[in-house]
Amino acid sequence: MRTKIFCDIADFKTIKFYNKNSLVDGFTTNPSLMRLAGAKNYKDYSIKILKICKKKPISFEVFADNTQDMLKQAYEINSWGKNVYVKIPVVNSKGIFTGAVIKELSDKGIKLNITAVYTFEQTLKIYKKLNKKTKSIISIFAGRMADKGKDPLPIFKKSISLTKKNKNFEILWASTREAYNYTQAKQINCNIITMPPKVINQISRFGKNFKSMTLDTVRGFLSDSKKSRFKI
Repeated sequence: MRTKIFCDIADFKTIKFYNKNSLVDGFTTNPSLMRLAGAKNYKDYSIKILKICKKKPISFEVFADNTQDMLKQAYEINSWGKNVYVKIPVVNSKGIFTGAVIKELSDKGIKLNITAVYTFEQTLKIYKKLNKKTKSIISIFAGRMADKGKDPLPIFKKSISLTKKNKNFEILWASTREAYNYTQAKQINCNIITMPPKVINQISRFGKNFKSMTLDTVRGFLSDSKKSRFKI
């Protein structure tokens, strides 16, 4: 099984560039990335992106914090395009499971990306709420787990095992930190990995041998020492 690569970015120019790149299969955004990209009007900016990204899947996240407003925003976001996945956090800011939102939207056939997942127990709760006929993504935050000294692999393996019989469900490796995470994701048959442009560029250079890497490293050090006019 091929692990799909999504670009985790909201910058318009970057999405325009990677939309033409065959290595990238889709995109993920979130409110933080939208803010970083300079979006002033969430809807207008999203629709601007969708004018160039018409086919590849792209996730836009709700930012409401209660069931009623989450649903309202989700229905609106879903109306923006057929390639849109509506991103729903697994819990709100008070730690309340968003199961009611997930179930209603999934039952209506709305494609979802359930985000901020950190445990298999959360995956299981989400799985029980999802309509098995609706395309859905469950985003597990591997990098942030690893940052805290936690091994994300056991959670991924159990989650993938749970969902693998349903072709409509995909597990996504989120918060990627390094290019090797792509290899790890492939090894466990993770459906999708999302990563920033910097890491995607590193993956495009996979296959370089260690001898040439050693030479590149040494030459880089030598070049910088000459530029700095170091003397001992």
